[in-house]
Amino acid sequence: MAASTHPDVRALARSLDGDGDVRPLEPGDPAGSIDGVPASVVARPTSVAGVSAVLRESHGQGLVTVARGAGTALAWGAPPEQVDMILDTTGLDRLIEHEAGDLVVVAEAGLPLQSLQSEVGRAGQELVADIPPGRLAAGSTVGGTLATAPSGPRRLQRLALRDLVLGTTVVLADGTVATSGGKVVKNVAGYDLAKLVTGSFGTLGVIVRAAFRLHPVQPARAVVQRAGPMADVAALARRIVASQLAPAAVEIDRPADSDEATVAVLLEGTAEAVRHRAEEAAALLDGELTSPPSWWGHLPGGNVLAKATTTLTGVTELLSAARDAEQRYGAGVAIRGSAAGVLHAGITASSADGVAAVVARLRTAAPSPREGTVTVLQAPSEMRADLDPWGPVAGLDLMRGIKNRLDPGRTLAPGRFVGGI
Repeated sequence: MAASTHPDVRALARSLDGDGDVRPLEPGDPAGSIDGVPASVVARPTSVAGVSAVLRESHGQGLVTVARGAGTALAWGAPPEQVDMILDTTGLDRLIEHEAGDLVVVAEAGLPLQSLQSEVGRAGQELVADIPPGRLAAGSTVGGTLATAPSGPRRLQRLALRDLVLGTTVVLADGTVATSGGKVVKNVAGYDLAKLVTGSFGTLGVIVRAAFRLHPVQPARAVVQRAGPMADVAALARRIVASQLAPAAVEIDRPADSDEATVAVLLEGTAEAVRHRAEEAAALLDGELTSPPSWWGHLPGGNVLAKATTTLTGVTELLSAARDAEQRYGAGVAIRGSAAGVLHAGITASSADGVAAVVARLRTAAPSPREGTVTVLQAPSEMRADLDPWGPVAGLDLMRGIKNRLDPGRTLAPGRFVGGI
């Protein structure tokens, strides 16, 4: 990577030809850095052609570029090695197409997800992307949501966001406009680009447009809860997941420093069907019908946020590992997420060594990438130096090969993803 620290701002502006704007950044500008790494210039194109043109010019200048939407998850992942230009995608804020009869929506990357949900909601539909409520309220965009691939409660039944993406349009580091999947014209041979860029933290290309599969909003819902000892709650949650009740979500919440946990089951459908299934779930859990708990859909608190994946049966071990880490290292470890094995850990520790020890203990709950992973999404800068945010990763050589193919000069968000990609 041979990146310039003195961008030619005029040339960048000329490349847009009025299709957006470019401005230099002053030191200390609150909008002028990515996770603490300062940039020199910010470009805000207002069309796909503008993104292509300004990336072509920045690539020619050897600039390192990081895309930014609403900035609600800029501290997730690792900080970029370097930033010369921030590419602000909020100028791409159009809802291109909504085919209600086909349950399909096409939107530009800078459109706030809340705006998309409001639009399709008029037709009684929704994109099942249960991002944290704080991010949604802060304007999290379509592109930012795809780039960070958050996981919410209803992933259990409706699958992950990457499974709802029909196609994407992505601008590569050199300005090439590439497309993949449905609702697009030209595919990139050999790659399912829509799947690749989901969760890639902007390291493979700048997402500019995406098509999604929608779901009808269900007319009725009910929640059943049960609290108790951690192992008992995990076992009951497994029974619900494996049952014929077809729950929309089965969430577990285990507060820090507690030997107890709560399971909450969401059931959706027609009013009569939901009523019957809720009664069966309450009987199975020996629980009660309630309103959604206050913690539903929220990330657990703590100064470090980690994402943990495990097998259905491995959830019990993860909860046990969290309690053991607290007792060994004097930390707080709250666990919350899907009983099917995609959860988050909120870690509160007083030192970098304490955080590293807790993360290492949690990783023993899933001793191989096939059995699960623990990824540190967010941590204070003073705790990052000696912390491996990713842990063991399967297929790392393949990932590096894809990065080298799509961004050989490493000018798109270098270092933000696993293995320094």
